[in-house]
Amino acid sequence: MANRVEIGKKVSVSRKALGYTQQKLSEITSINKTTISEIENGRFTGSFDIFERLLDAVDLQFDVSQKKYSLPDWDEIENIFSEGE
Repeated sequence: MANRVEIGKKVSVSRKALGYTQQKLSEITSINKTTISEIENGRFTGSFDIFERLLDAVDLQFDVSQKKYSLPDWDEIENIFSEGE
């Protein structure tokens, strides 16, 4: 799943592709323009309802998936456990 910054970037790209300004999107969704700006800049910590309404307005949706883990490379493991030189 994407983090707030990645979600914000996708919202911004989709909004612009639809030809909407933040003000126009605010009028369509009844979400304050400042809140839309916070979402697009990855700083919004508000309700899921607001995210859902905004995403719907720009033809996006949340996608829930299994969490992915990445393991460090072998060289990184060696560095973590090395005693230093």
